[in-house]
Amino acid sequence: MMLFGKISQQLCGLKKLPWSRDSRYFWGWLNAVFNKVDHDRIRDVGPDRAASEWLLRCGAMVRYHGQQRWQKDYNHLPTGPLDKYKIQAIDATDSCIMSIGFDHMEGLQYVEKIRLCKCHYIEDGCLERLSQLENLQKSMLEMEIISCGNVTDKGIIALHHFRNLKYLFLSDLPRVKEKEKIVQAFKTSLPSLELKLDLK
Repeated sequence: MMLFGKISQQLCGLKKLPWSRDSRYFWGWLNAVFNKVDHDRIRDVGPDRAASEWLLRCGAMVRYHGQQRWQKDYNHLPTGPLDKYKIQAIDATDSCIMSIGFDHMEGLQYVEKIRLCKCHYIEDGCLERLSQLENLQKSMLEMEIISCGNVTDKGIIALHHFRNLKYLFLSDLPRVKEKEKIVQAFKTSLPSLELKLDLK
């Protein structure tokens, strides 16, 4: 387990190298492996532990309820009772999370904040999938989407399903074109939402 964590961290560091066409295929394949869902693992260790393993394997960080410190080292995931550590916040900056891994999020009940920043594999389907998860619809309070080049207006509008969302920050999303339409959609569906836009 420790060796795997070290290898995945080293590979995540290598992803920042310039991409050729061949390397793009390789990293796409490898990242799909990191995102693969193991339903037996979720059943055995619980959704929060399995999701933590997935997120850290892909280069993201998690913070648990009652803790200030971000967990970012796969090899130092906390041990103890499986129901003790509940994910409260996810920071997926520069991570390789992608839609095939989002089944890991299904059982999470306490996630209040998600930050998606420079996530190359995040697209509309990912945001639509997130917004359909009933537990997240109840628990989500804050979301930030920054420099995710594959996200369009369609994916952003889907976030209105997070009925308790209090804060949404959108920045550097070149494929989001209908800024006024988004503002109006959220004013109608989530009137108490604080929406901050830094879009061209």
